[in-house]
Amino acid sequence: MATPLLEIRNLHASVDDKPILKGLSLTVNRGEVHSIMGPNGSGKSTLASVLAGHEAFEVTEGSILFKGEDLLEMDADERAILGLFLAFQYPVEIPGVSNTQFLKAAINARRKAAGEPEIDALAFLKLVKDKARTVNLDESLLKRSVNEGFSGGEKKRAEIFQMALLEPELGILDETDSGLDIDALRIVSEGVNAMRSPERSFVVITHYQRLLSHIVPDHVHILMNGRIVRSGGKELALQLEQEGYAALEAEVAATA
Repeated sequence: MATPLLEIRNLHASVDDKPILKGLSLTVNRGEVHSIMGPNGSGKSTLASVLAGHEAFEVTEGSILFKGEDLLEMDADERAILGLFLAFQYPVEIPGVSNTQFLKAAINARRKAAGEPEIDALAFLKLVKDKARTVNLDESLLKRSVNEGFSGGEKKRAEIFQMALLEPELGILDETDSGLDIDALRIVSEGVNAMRSPERSFVVITHYQRLLSHIVPDHVHILMNGRIVRSGGKELALQLEQEGYAALEAEVAATA
């Protein structure tokens, strides 16, 4: 049996000594798209931050294996080089650092780790133009500092553009649909779908079923009170859209 791309077992994590994740387990195989849904405060963004290596979150119990390696022993940059990418819910601005400088440095870091030579200027320019078209990103934005002065939709497109350039093996989308209008949502989704492959997986964190109409998941998981309480197919997301979380929260409370 093939080794899972991502294997999370009994994960407990806290921030400022407040427990957030309380025994979360999840297995993601290569080529799969998993969606994680849940009410506010359930731990969705905490999971994304822990996977990416955010220092504010402390893992107190459990394990995370990525490509068979202990993710918790790695710094954030090592995780990125290994092939993990996080698209932020609220992408940050980095004044003074141009998008092209930032992206070329990131690409070359992965190439160096793989024992490959740095990408030359012409190959980089061609790659940028090709990927920018994928997410309908105005190339003039690439001459500006990272995310500085970008609209909400432009920031999200830029995140997907970065992911397309870096070609990670695992893409984690932390509420990428937040603040997007219908057209931007479609463009971002098309960018993600263009990257789907038998070797690449995604964990899509969202509040809304509307994103999953565009990025159709293989598995849907409901996260409540720091752990996954129910898993199913895309029909589970439709059920939540119709019924909300109240009935499921009552059911979980009754069995706790």
